[in-house]
Amino acid sequence: MVRGPNPIDVHVGSRVRLRRTLLGMSQEKLAQALDLTFQQVQKYERGLNRIGSSNLYKISQVLGVSISFFFEDMSEDLSERLIPPSPNDSFDMRQIGKRETIQLVQGFYAIKDEEMRNQIFQLMKRLGGDT
Repeated sequence: MVRGPNPIDVHVGSRVRLRRTLLGMSQEKLAQALDLTFQQVQKYERGLNRIGSSNLYKISQVLGVSISFFFEDMSEDLSERLIPPSPNDSFDMRQIGKRETIQLVQGFYAIKDEEMRNQIFQLMKRLGGDT
């Protein structure tokens, strides 16, 4: 029986790649900070090698996120195995990793005027039906 990488390892690796990319960091730079080869980082990002807890902690420190970040945005079938869905959840966390979401957030925080950002935020809430 041929088995591929564990889907949870693939998800965690994709979150490492997402955050690294958002920071504009190369695989080589991340590998250097972790005292690994860039090939090892590639394997982590593709889920081919499981990231041990100590390395996941180091990665979270280098990338400036909490460890929980790597488990966010998990597909329903995987996340339900780990954490049953709350009946109050109305937001699909899978939207976080989409390119347009990332561009929207980057554009939003590129607005220097805090009051303007707040007005845009309030408008988005109204348009989305959140009162």
